[in-house]
Amino acid sequence: MHEALANLHLLTLTPGKIIGLLGTLLFTARWFVQFYATKKNKRVTVPMSFWYLSVSGSVLTLAYFIWGKNDSVGIIQTAFPMLVSIYNVFAHLKNRDANETVTPGGPEDR
Repeated sequence: MHEALANLHLLTLTPGKIIGLLGTLLFTARWFVQFYATKKNKRVTVPMSFWYLSVSGSVLTLAYFIWGKNDSVGIIQTAFPMLVSIYNVFAHLKNRDANETVTPGGPEDR
């Protein structure tokens, strides 16, 4: 995982760094998604894609810190916020399922 794939002047690319950079790119992209959704809706909006990008970016960044870097500070810094993102995804999915099964005006409301 530490074998160099390419040397770009001051940056040496290894498989671990590519995973870490991809994770950072996904984690950063979530802010652009949130900005676009807020601008489109003309109010502060956090779309589900924000949380999906948070989880996927965190997983890749965590993999980098575990196997590519072996950095305990990076592991802790990434793992705990990732748990919040995972919680938010599951909370949304749980609430979405509850909203689909009970619809206002349905047979149980009559």
